[in-house]
Amino acid sequence: MKNKVLHLLTLLLLFSIGAFAQTQTIRGIVLDRQSETPLIGATVMVADTDPVLGSTTGLDGDFTITSVPVGRVALQVSYLGYESAYLPNVLVTAGKEVILTISLTESLVQLGEIVITGAVDKQQTVNELATISARQFNTEEVMRYSGGRNDVAKLVANFAGVAANNDARNDIVIRGNSPTGVLWRLEGIPIPNPNHFATLGTTGGPVSALNPNLIAESDFLTGAFPAEYGNALAGVFDVQLRKGNRDRFESMFQLGAFSGLEALVEGPLNKSKKGSFVAAYRHSFVEIAKAANLNFGTNATPRYKDLSLNLDFGNSKAGRLSLFAIGGTSAIDFLASEIDTTDLFAREDRNAYNTSRFGVVGLRHNILLSEDAYLRTVISASYTGTTYQEDDLELQPGNAFRLTDVDDGLTAYRLSSFYNRKVNARLNLRTGILLQQLHLNTQVDTRENTPDFNDDGLPDWINQRAFNGGFQQAEAYAQAQYRLNTHWTLNAGLNTLFFAQTSDLAIEPRLAVNWQAAPRHRFNLGYGMHHQTQPLPVFFFKQEQPDGSSILTNDNLGLTRNQHLVLGYDFKPADDWRIRLEGYLQWLDKVPVESRPSSFSLLNAGADFVFPEKGSLVNAGTGRNRGLELTVEKFFSHNYYALLSASLFSATYKGSDGIERSTAFDGRYVVNFLTGREFALGRNGRRFLTLDTKFTMAGGRPFTPVDLEASREANEEILQEDQAFSQTLDDYLRWDLKIGFRTNSATKKRSQTFFLDFQNLTNRENIFAQRYNPVRQDVGRINQIGFFPDILYRLEF
Repeated sequence: MKNKVLHLLTLLLLFSIGAFAQTQTIRGIVLDRQSETPLIGATVMVADTDPVLGSTTGLDGDFTITSVPVGRVALQVSYLGYESAYLPNVLVTAGKEVILTISLTESLVQLGEIVITGAVDKQQTVNELATISARQFNTEEVMRYSGGRNDVAKLVANFAGVAANNDARNDIVIRGNSPTGVLWRLEGIPIPNPNHFATLGTTGGPVSALNPNLIAESDFLTGAFPAEYGNALAGVFDVQLRKGNRDRFESMFQLGAFSGLEALVEGPLNKSKKGSFVAAYRHSFVEIAKAANLNFGTNATPRYKDLSLNLDFGNSKAGRLSLFAIGGTSAIDFLASEIDTTDLFAREDRNAYNTSRFGVVGLRHNILLSEDAYLRTVISASYTGTTYQEDDLELQPGNAFRLTDVDDGLTAYRLSSFYNRKVNARLNLRTGILLQQLHLNTQVDTRENTPDFNDDGLPDWINQRAFNGGFQQAEAYAQAQYRLNTHWTLNAGLNTLFFAQTSDLAIEPRLAVNWQAAPRHRFNLGYGMHHQTQPLPVFFFKQEQPDGSSILTNDNLGLTRNQHLVLGYDFKPADDWRIRLEGYLQWLDKVPVESRPSSFSLLNAGADFVFPEKGSLVNAGTGRNRGLELTVEKFFSHNYYALLSASLFSATYKGSDGIERSTAFDGRYVVNFLTGREFALGRNGRRFLTLDTKFTMAGGRPFTPVDLEASREANEEILQEDQAFSQTLDDYLRWDLKIGFRTNSATKKRSQTFFLDFQNLTNRENIFAQRYNPVRQDVGRINQIGFFPDILYRLEF
């Protein structure tokens, strides 16, 4: 079988070698960054071309540049009275036209045209109000970095302040916080967990359902975020979808070991209104890896598929309307007969069956009210559902004895609307609301080590969660950005969060100050107060009573609060280099802990498929995160890039026993080093070889040791709770190497890309967990995924 796989890879590589096209087209639109009005007459030029290639924007701010050589080019964009922009390393291929949205900022210093300096400001975000602890990311970065599995969550794990040393899931630990503190937004509105095999209340999963081929420039925020982001303690993924090509039809086929088989199509929709569409379907392709005897962390075969689309109906007198949607299903069966000793998730005396469903559909409307104001409204409906059943194969020999039955479904209807006005070149105002109507239907029953109430020799059912009803949540915010001069910028805002189920109301101030001390030196200071509702599995948990009944004991839990304080310094030693140093303090309070003295805190939950089964919780716990982060980055130029990110941090908490301990996410340090180079092959420079590598080193996470004697007596894992998180796993080390080849056809609009990503190249046995095995009656070590060669082939035409 391995020979067959090698033969397949060879055929793909040979198929990608051929003649080469000469040129492609770059299209786009140029907007005012604050008001989003089109800029008429802006100049867009391709740098260093002879003869000069360029265009001037029309009445809608759009431009077209034809006959652009394939490869990487730089664009210079200028407009009278505005700060010019320089876009380096725009990737041009024969198979797909380049579609860009370029925003310019009105100048404070002069009315004349600004001289282009060629400066690169990669840290500038899509949201102009996010000016601290924020970074922009794009599709090319998702594909470029080694070890990324075509997953945006894996991408941001390379950035300072982020820890994700779990090969089996993509949960994101931001500055020592639980992954439950992460907010996912799509097109400006919150969405449920966008991952396959997701479970209620979590924010990560094994495989992402968010297709990076549909993502436009988007933002990732790690602290003290602006007022428009509410109900989040740790960070924000603010994802934007790209529009399709409004002038010609294009298609893409892709094969990836993790992302699966994919087909994408895009093109014009109502050309008179300059609309477009883009749609993509993906289906799991892990059967090949299983046939090649490659380990995914479990012998079970994951089955998943997803569909993504964005329909832009173009401009009209009523504004611009678009329809977007993402949906996916996934399923996996863990069968005892297929389990081996390397399995991460299953037991040799159990069968387990899991299914999950996820879907979001929304309408986005944008209307320019004047030359300096616009109104954006998004309405959406979403659903996320999970079923899980587990059978014991030994309690009744010859029969499967059902132990666990879970059926969760969460439906949400959301309305988001904000008004943005650019008062002048100095002042920009934004105010908005977010209304959410949620309906939860959840049922969790278990016979896992429950009492035998009817004396039949078998454990009896206990209901742990049962709720079928609706509840509401509302947010309102106002924020302003004021540029005092070319050196000082002030961002201030206020967010209010109301949770109707408990009638909790939180008022949150946000503030950020940016000082451009010199052309290459900038300082940032930010503060934010952030609240979040509790994960629904905890909120609606039912505690067992002595008579076998169960009642809600957590349904009065209030909001948890996290206050962020951030101080940052940026230095640009050269136009394509950046050094960033950022320190932070976070104070958490109103954290759910047990009412009796114990080491339990909800700050330690959220990086697994389930939540702790704890009742009678109260908002009396605290936590503290502090750290220092360093980023040294050489942006892609002169055919290479480099990124060094290092984080030193501490994450501690106090349970109801008042003892300060490390949290489950207190890894102490994370270091990432990434670099890559692109080589042009042949004199015409239309074939390219790419080499990318990544090295990650992270501190082992704390864990609570197993009480072996108590576990043997109870026939289940019992932890030494008085020694919570007193021990640490071994440090995490991993080296990835990625080799790529890109080529362009001469006779057709076609380009092909092939990547071979050697993940965990040294086959290091990084530890996943230490768990008690009731079959062996001993504590065993479970390792993470070993060496895995991921492949990706893409054909664009």
